[in-house]
Amino acid sequence: MTNVARPRRVLDAPALLGLPTREGFRVAANAMLAEMPKGDGELVIDLGATREVDSSGLGVLVMIQRHAAERRQQVVLRGLGPELEYLLVLTKLDDLFQFEAAP
Repeated sequence: MTNVARPRRVLDAPALLGLPTREGFRVAANAMLAEMPKGDGELVIDLGATREVDSSGLGVLVMIQRHAAERRQQVVLRGLGPELEYLLVLTKLDDLFQFEAAP
């Protein structure tokens, strides 16, 4: 039996994930999810260069995750900083995502 890798797409999050950038980011994420077959695939959101996430940015991450869940796909957050990780735990949103260390 061979291990078949799941399709993966990587989306780099902006330095400021918030009100000015959320809509373009959501559109890009949903387009990447649509490139993968329903029921399979992971969208990796690379937060390594992200320095600030406001409530709008947090909201767009949840919207992306919900869209992925509807398609039976996964969202992986890569390289998130301790502040964002703490915010996700504090708001009880950490269970919605998988986490991956920065390469």
